Order: sequence, then structure tokens, then C-alpha cells
Amino acid sequence: MKVEDPIGFLETIHNLVTEDPHLLHILSRVVPATKTFDFKTADEFEENVTKAVLSWLPKIADRSFHVRMHRRGLKTQLSSQIEEHLLDEELLRALEENGKSGEITFEDPDAIISVETVGERAGLSLWTRDDLRRYPFLGMD
Repeated sequence: MKVEDPIGFLETIHNLVTEDPHLLHILSRVVPATKTFDFKTADEFEENVTKAVLSWLPKIADRSFHVRMHRRGLKTQLSSQIEEHLLDEELLRALEENGKSGEITFEDPDAIISVETVGERAGLSLWTRDDLRRYPFLGMD
């Protein structure tokens, strides 16, 4: 789901969990999307997701990061692992073209780009190390 104020939404969940830590056992993950799109084919997905993640180049320039994809449905059309790898490589290529650097790491990255699909709907968001520490229910890795 896309929300207009992702941080406000996360703060609300954070406050609820702080008041009642048992809620963490009920919620497996809560990940608001800041960008969304619909798609019909794998090619259309790849075109739209690439365009969306490239808009975050300034936020990941000279930082460590990785893409994490959680897919529900379309098992025969999309592979989370392949899409993650393709997007990581596309981001590194674009950073290099812009004279910037970046590093793919899974150990305490500066940022994680989340790609979520449910059927033919995709939602994306970018979370910093600080976000991930404050909101453990984002459940990125």
C-alpha cells in the first residue's frame, strides 16, 4: 500500500508497538510504499521498477545499499533473486555513469531499497540505516 506520509505512518506503528510490544508478534512486516505502479508483464515490471529505483540515485550515491524484493504471486514470471541482482547492477552502472560510487552490501548497509509485489501491483520504498533501526518491523532482511 502507498501512504502519503510514510514516516508518520511508521511513527504511529512505532508508538503502538512501544505501548504494547506484544504487537511485534502479530505483525510480521509493515512496509509502506512511496512509489507504486501496476504491470501486466515481466518486461513492463522491469521497465517501471528500473525507472523508479533510478530516481533514488542521489540518495544512494557514495553509499552502501542493496535491493530487497518480496514477491507474492507471479512465481513463474518474476524471480525475486534475479530482479534484486539486476536492479543492484543497474544502480551501480548508473552511479558510475554519473561519476559516483556505490557498494552492494548486506552487512549493515546505508540503505535498502524495498520492492514489494502483490500480483500485478508493485510498491517501492527506500529505507536508511536509521529508519531500519528505529522501525524494526520493516523487516527488510
